Amino acid sequence: MKLKIFKTEYTLLQKSGFILGPLLAIIIFTGFNPSPGHPQIQYTAGIAVLMAAWWISEAVPLAVTALIPVAFFPLLGVMDGKDVSSLYINDVIFLFLGGFIVALAMEKWALHKRIAIFALMIFGVKPKKILLGFMVTSAFLSMWISNTATAMMMVPIALSVIIKLESSLGVDKMKKYSIGLLLGIAYSCSIGGISTLIGTPPNAAFLRIFSISFPDAPEISFAKWFFFALPISISFLLIVWAILSFLFARIKFSINPTLFREQYKSLGKMEYEEKIVLFIFLSLALLWLSRANIDIGIIHIPGWSSLFEHPEYLNDGVVAILVSSFLFIIPAREKGSIMEWENASRLPWGIVLLFGGGFALAGAFKESGLSEWLGSHFYQLESYSPIMIISVICTMITFLTELTSNIATSQMILPILAAMGTAIGKNPLLLMIPATLASSFAFMMPVATPPNAIIFGTKRIRIIDMAKVGLLINLIGIAVLTIGILILGSVLGINFNEIPDWAIAK
Repeated sequence: MKLKIFKTEYTLLQKSGFILGPLLAIIIFTGFNPSPGHPQIQYTAGIAVLMAAWWISEAVPLAVTALIPVAFFPLLGVMDGKDVSSLYINDVIFLFLGGFIVALAMEKWALHKRIAIFALMIFGVKPKKILLGFMVTSAFLSMWISNTATAMMMVPIALSVIIKLESSLGVDKMKKYSIGLLLGIAYSCSIGGISTLIGTPPNAAFLRIFSISFPDAPEISFAKWFFFALPISISFLLIVWAILSFLFARIKFSINPTLFREQYKSLGKMEYEEKIVLFIFLSLALLWLSRANIDIGIIHIPGWSSLFEHPEYLNDGVVAILVSSFLFIIPAREKGSIMEWENASRLPWGIVLLFGGGFALAGAFKESGLSEWLGSHFYQLESYSPIMIISVICTMITFLTELTSNIATSQMILPILAAMGTAIGKNPLLLMIPATLASSFAFMMPVATPPNAIIFGTKRIRIIDMAKVGLLINLIGIAVLTIGILILGSVLGINFNEIPDWAIAK
């Protein structure tokens, strides 16, 4: 019997990554010894390179690669098996899971579709207003549910509008506008996701890797992130809308103003279950935003957690699980509860493991001393200005993410940037925040993000169409992120001129 190592559908990149990853790891194990007597540094570096090669090439499933630390860090003496395993389950994981349970409930009872069509009714039926309506709705939904689910829901609605227009105005006349409308949905899903800690996986990954790297740093709460990222998201969304309007929506047509009203009417009266899910969703968002104290300049708003004896015990993960649990308790009108555990089987356990792999890698970077060693080689960047540092990081991550998973990219790069910040005497957030946000700003290629792939799957957009517009959006996104972080960085406590005490190695 002939054994086939690779399936025929494996790409050259996957085959190369599968072989190159272990080969590079072995070379590092045997030929890289930066600190004699401390082999943990080279072992961690070797495993990191192996994981990076397999994550980038997707030679094996991403979640499988994420499990490598559980086996190899204990075997190589880098970390205790108990310590590695504990990094896979933490408060950030529960924040993500709780938010996703509420998102699944919204999908189950079609609440997200009702919200989407209701929003579209508000914006009107002129070309640019229709585009703005789809973009704002997609961005808002992506703040709370996965951008994949948002795109999967919004694209059929958009196609129904496009088909109606094509039937009355002709396919050729509507071709350009349909491209702009679909691009607007895909781009808005990515732009909206950066606004909240649960909106896109890199945000949650950053939160945990930051806490692992700097356990004494002040907490970055849901509210603090929201007030920092939302203005950047809104600004960029409006810029992208203006660009797409100029490129694709300079066309005149009129459609029946009752189009969206009829679609909304077809959903029927809002049922009891939808009302419960809406109440749970609004309660969760409000509790997240008001849990911790909000300090913006001279404005101080005390959080509700201060009412408890130990407010430091409460975090956003606690809130997520507390509120989402009610969905399994509150009965549905006919039988069962609002959410059954069978519905929760759709939770993205692969992403959870992917998170854990990144957290374990970050823990090993710190535990082995690799972070300190890497950081010591970047001292020459100390003289660079904040604007230069942010711009370079945003540019590097934006274009790297065009070819790799954004969560895998952030998992690989964030521990290194944490060490680099300390080494060059800068606030580590100055490096980690740009990388986190830029990993969601990839607009050129279908493989860059799930929403890009979904609209490409409609076969109404060519790669060249997406690449030309996406390159322009990428470059503008880099500028928006750079300016936004410089203006709003203080919300997260970023001081551009000094390194905080919590980042100084003790």
